[in-house]
Amino acid sequence: MSEQAFGYIVIGGGLAGGNAVKGIRERDQHGSLLLIGSERHMPYDRPPLTKQLWFGKKTVEQIVALDRQYCDQNGVQVELGSDVTAIDPGRKTITVANGKSYRYGKLLLATGGAPRELTVPGGHLDGICYYRYLDDYLRMREQAGVGKSAVVVGGGFIGSEIAAALTINKLEVTMVFPSSYLVSRVFPDYLGKAIQQRYVEEGVKVLAGDSPASFSRSGGGFVTETKNGGRLESDIVIVGVGIVPNVALAQQAGLQVGDGIVVNEFLQTSNPDIYAAGDNALFHYYALNQQTRIEHWDNAVIQGAWAGRNMAGAHEPFTYMPYFYSDLFEFGYEAVGEVNSSLETVTDWQKENDTGVVYYLKNGKIRGAMMCNVWGQVDAARELIWKGEWADAKSVEALIR
Repeated sequence: MSEQAFGYIVIGGGLAGGNAVKGIRERDQHGSLLLIGSERHMPYDRPPLTKQLWFGKKTVEQIVALDRQYCDQNGVQVELGSDVTAIDPGRKTITVANGKSYRYGKLLLATGGAPRELTVPGGHLDGICYYRYLDDYLRMREQAGVGKSAVVVGGGFIGSEIAAALTINKLEVTMVFPSSYLVSRVFPDYLGKAIQQRYVEEGVKVLAGDSPASFSRSGGGFVTETKNGGRLESDIVIVGVGIVPNVALAQQAGLQVGDGIVVNEFLQTSNPDIYAAGDNALFHYYALNQQTRIEHWDNAVIQGAWAGRNMAGAHEPFTYMPYFYSDLFEFGYEAVGEVNSSLETVTDWQKENDTGVVYYLKNGKIRGAMMCNVWGQVDAARELIWKGEWADAKSVEALIR
């Protein structure tokens, strides 16, 4: 049987892949195009899975980022629920688990990442949810009735957001994580501890500095034993301890891989006909002059579209500065640049640990900024970072207001 040939193939039906399709079509309205993804859903926005869907602010239909109608109108062939098992860069073919193979002109790896899994006894019990996908939301939403109890493992982005969402939906929530306070890789200690106290005041039981030692079933629920000797009974266990970039296909194809798939300024891998974008791409962050891999919504949207345009001949260096955001009860923030708690920080508070800006500094220069309950200032923060603005505790006031 002859192999079907496409000018463009996008592997990955997530947000980066969906936006790559749109980027390709911005420049090439007629080239043959295949989008192939392992999930059964069309590309969707991931942030609402821990935010707006739980609060009734959006429906599942409203988070779709690339729909069938667009694909039908723009000549995009879509194959969902399909895993690509191999790439042959020499023959420029991909092989799918169902045995089909396709030829490509340009190929994008938008394979994202998979949830990091726990290796403790019982870590793979049926029913434990490693929370990442729309199917996870649909399953947990069905199980998360008022008055139910949940253990949330992880104190980073996913853990903190889903714990807040469940608590607002009137579940009894216990958080377990090894760091000393919430979102410790991003929040400086004074802010992280203040936010953690808000969780306690909202009724969340917080077991910081602890982690699961084992999981077991008890009746219709779970028992979580912790390394510090805790015993937690719950109806639900949700784990959100980060992701591992999906690089297996790239490795099999002989592409350069580090902490992600290495790409150049045009988002090309070590094979110029193969691109990568999204959670799996290790790229040069121009404004910070460093290699970076970013696991946030904005990066997936913009980088996916950028890669698509470059596949269609744009040849534009990726110079964008992605931002990210979160909502934790009444505390919301937007952040951009190098937002790392290991850096020096200075603050400009209107209300301490609630409203204001945290600046992240290296050698006295602003490398990142977090706007806490301050909105519409991401572009201003980007400008400060691009300029390499100097800052200290005396000079930060009114940099962003």
